[in-house]
Amino acid sequence: MDKAAAGNIVLMSIHPEFVDAILAGTKKVEFRKTKFASKVSHVVVYATHPVKKLTCIFEVKKVTIDHPVNLWSTYSKVSGICKDRFLSYYDSYVYGVAIEVGKLQKLDKQLKLSELGCSISPPQSYQYLDRKIFEQLKEISLAVSR
Repeated sequence: MDKAAAGNIVLMSIHPEFVDAILAGTKKVEFRKTKFASKVSHVVVYATHPVKKLTCIFEVKKVTIDHPVNLWSTYSKVSGICKDRFLSYYDSYVYGVAIEVGKLQKLDKQLKLSELGCSISPPQSYQYLDRKIFEQLKEISLAVSR
């Protein structure tokens, strides 16, 4: 991954079935109910229970905020989710957020958060991640592949 220079980095919790779909290339967008407070360049993916590990990093290609029906119309073919589940997720929300997956890097070794040597807990949805931790994560991942 290139050095993150254009924005912040977030740690995002994603269910393992959707992480697998992102890694397989069948899910090219991640949906959220809340938008980022600031520009985000990279997402570090934390696969939730039962995996409970960091699995990959992706660049944020584009963020779209729109009514869920419009998001479905735009992203249904790359959503990695069925329409009923998508609409149920957004239920009565007026807008939703679509985060397009850009360049993707699977970590050579899936890591527990504790392996980063800091006290980060899994976010409910997402949290901003310190750039030093992000660089450390990339170094650990690259060191494993050498």
